[in-house]
Amino acid sequence: MINVKFYLDKADKSKRFPIHLVIRQKEVQVKVATGEKILKKDWDNKNQVVRETDYCHKTINKFLSFLKQEVEKYFDAVPHSHFTDKKVKAKILSLVNGRKANTDIKLVCEAASGYEGKTKITFVDLFAGAGGFSEGFLQAEYGNRYYDFLLGSDINENCELTHLARYNHQLGMDAEFLRQDITEPDFLDNLLKKLKGNQVDVVCGGPPCQSFSLAGKRKKFDKKDDLFAHYLNVIRVLRPKYFVMENVKGILTKEGGKIKEMILQEIKSIIDLKEFNQLIYFLEKLRKAEKEKAFTLDCFNLRIQFESACEKDLEKLRETYIQIIENKFRLLTPKIADYKTSKTDININTIRHGFNLLKRNKELAYVRKKVIFEKAHSDLDNDFFAEKFDDFLTVIESDSIIEKIHDAFNKLKPSKAFQNEIAEIISALEIYNYSFEECIQGLQPFVKALKAEKEFDEILSHIRLYNIDQPFVALASNYGVPQNRERVLFIGCRKDQQLVKTVPPTVSKTEKVTVFEALYDLDFVGNDDEKFSYETIDLKSKYNGTTEKMKALIKKRNIDGKPDDKKGLTYAEWSKKGRLNGRFANSKNPFYIRNFEELENSLTHIVAPLHNHKTSKQNDDVIKRLDIILKTGDYDLAKRELKKVGLDSEKRNYNVLKPDSQSPTVMTIPDDYIHFSSPRALTVREMARLQSFDDSFVFQGKRSTGGNKRKFEVPQFTLVGNAVPPLMARAVALEILKNIK
Repeated sequence: MINVKFYLDKADKSKRFPIHLVIRQKEVQVKVATGEKILKKDWDNKNQVVRETDYCHKTINKFLSFLKQEVEKYFDAVPHSHFTDKKVKAKILSLVNGRKANTDIKLVCEAASGYEGKTKITFVDLFAGAGGFSEGFLQAEYGNRYYDFLLGSDINENCELTHLARYNHQLGMDAEFLRQDITEPDFLDNLLKKLKGNQVDVVCGGPPCQSFSLAGKRKKFDKKDDLFAHYLNVIRVLRPKYFVMENVKGILTKEGGKIKEMILQEIKSIIDLKEFNQLIYFLEKLRKAEKEKAFTLDCFNLRIQFESACEKDLEKLRETYIQIIENKFRLLTPKIADYKTSKTDININTIRHGFNLLKRNKELAYVRKKVIFEKAHSDLDNDFFAEKFDDFLTVIESDSIIEKIHDAFNKLKPSKAFQNEIAEIISALEIYNYSFEECIQGLQPFVKALKAEKEFDEILSHIRLYNIDQPFVALASNYGVPQNRERVLFIGCRKDQQLVKTVPPTVSKTEKVTVFEALYDLDFVGNDDEKFSYETIDLKSKYNGTTEKMKALIKKRNIDGKPDDKKGLTYAEWSKKGRLNGRFANSKNPFYIRNFEELENSLTHIVAPLHNHKTSKQNDDVIKRLDIILKTGDYDLAKRELKKVGLDSEKRNYNVLKPDSQSPTVMTIPDDYIHFSSPRALTVREMARLQSFDDSFVFQGKRSTGGNKRKFEVPQFTLVGNAVPPLMARAVALEILKNIK
C-alpha cells in the first residue's frame, strides 16, 4: 500500500505556505512541491483540501486531486521492483512543471525564428469541425512559403472550444473563430469583420455531407443539402486564389451525378465582376443582330445581370424579370380566353398565381429554410409525416412552380396562332431558373448565328473567375494516414493561378502506415481506465511468439509516411513529437478543459503529456462478446458462436481492426471498432491517431453523447470522426503551395 498525502511546508516571506506532496511506500519516501501556496488558515489538513476561504480553492483542489490520482495510478501500473525515489519524483515533477509552464505569465506567440523573409499564404477553414484542414495546412511548407491561419468557422461551440484551445491558447496564434450558421443573412458581414481586411489566399472546408453519404440512408430535403451554395457565396466574396471542398464519395453519384454537375456548374458560374461589362456589351451586340427572338435575348440579358447584383438589387431584378413575363401573358390572355374564362379557369389561375409565387422568391426561401429546419428538428423521416412535408417543400420550389405553369399552358390548348408567344413565355421562365453556365449554353445558337464563337470564348475566359477539373477521389492511406478513408475533393483555382487537377500520393501501396504502427504504443489502458502519461510497451511479453512479426510492422518514416530508415521517425514518434516543424517554439503543453469558463482560467487546465486516452466502462458480457468477435476476426463469422453462448447483439456492425493493414473509415461511434489486441472499443486518442492527429492536439469538452443530443452536440468522438485527416489535408496544402503564384 502507498500513502499519498499533502502537507504545508515552511512559509515564505509573504506568509504563504507551499503545499507539498509526500509519498510513503515501504522504503521509498518522496517529497515534492506542488507549486501551490496558500495561507495556513485556508488548509484543511484532515480532509486534505483547500478551504473555500481561499479564492482559488476550486482550481487548487482540482489539481491536487488530479496529482494524487495520477500518482496512485502510477504505483498500480509499475512493478514494485521498479520503484525508486528518483523515478517517482520525476513522474510528479513532470506534471507539476507542465502545469507551471502553462500558467506562468508570459507572452506566447508564434515563433518567428527561421521564418523571416518567408512568404505567408493565408487561409480560412469553413465547416472547420475539429480542425483537420487547419492542422494539415499549418504542417505544410514549401520553399519559402508557409501558411498563416486567419479564421476558422463552425456552428458548434465545442468546435470553437477545441479551436481556441489549440490555436490561440496552446500555439499562441491570433486566428479568429466565427461560430455562426453559414446560412444566416449576416454571416458574410461578420466574416468580413473578423478578417479585418486581410486578403485570403485559400479557403478550405467540407460542408456537412450526411444527406448524401453512402454510409446511411439518404434524406430528401435535408437542411445540410444547400450548404454548398452558401460555401460558394463565400468564395464569390473573398475571391481566394484557391479553394478546396471535401466531401463523401456519395456526392459523385447522388441523383445520377446531377449534384456533382450542378456543383461544377456553380463553380464555373462564379464571375469576375471587373470583366462583367464585356459580356453585357456583347449581349447588346447579339440583341441588335437578332430580330425573331429579341424577347428571349432580353431575358438572357436580364438573367445574366443577376450574377453581378448585390442581394438587395437581386430581389428587385428577380421581381422585374417575372413582371416582364407576366405583362406579356396579360396581353396574351384576351387572345386565348374570353373574359369569364380568364377569371375562373383553373389553368389561367395557376399561371397567374405561379407568377405571384415566383415574385416572392425571398419569402419562399425563408419558409423553405424554416420548414426544413423543423423537419430535421422533429426527426421526420421514415414516417407518415415526412412525405407530406417533402411534397410541400417540392411545391414551393421555383422548378416545380415553373413546371405547373408549363402544364397549365398545355391544358389550355390555345390555337396554333399563339404557340410562339406561349413558347417564349415558357422559355423565359426556364431561363429565369438557369445557372450562369446554363445561360452560356443557351446563348450558343445566337453566337453561332452571328459567327462570333471566338470572341465569345475570349470574353468567357476573362469572365470566369475560377477553373476546375473534375473532382477526384482521395484515399487517406495514400498520404500516410493509417485509414482507408475515401473523400472527394473539389479544388478550384482562380483564373490567374495554375490548375491543380489531383494530389499525388506520398506512399505506395506497399508503404502504407498500418494500424499497429499507429496504435501499438498506446495499448496500456484497461477497462474503464484513463491515462495521462505514456507507458512503455513490452512487445516481447505482449506478443509472445509473434514479436518479430509485429516489430517488422514498425517503420521509420518522413512526416508524410514515406519510409526513411536514416532520418525518419516511427508514426508513433511523429505523433508524440508533433508534425508542426518546430514552428511554434513557445507553445504551451497539451491541456484539457471542459468549457469556455475553464479555457479562460489557465489554473483549471489539466496539463499532462497525454489526453483523450480514456476507455468506456464495459460489463463482463460486453467484454466476452468483444473477445469472441476479436478471436474470430469478423463479426458476421462470430454471430453463430455469440448466439450459442447467449451473447448475440442487435448491433448492426463491429469492425475488428487488423494490425497489419489500414483501418476502415473512422466514424463518430467508438463502439463500432474493436481494438486489434484487446476486447475493447477505441479511445478518442486512438481514433485520433488513425486520423493522423498529433497527440498534442487535444479534443476538448464532452467525450461522448447519445440520443437526441447527437443532433446538437459535437463531443470528442464526433469531432474526431467527422474530421479531415490532417496528413491528407497537408498533402492538399502542399500541392497548392507548389503551384500558387
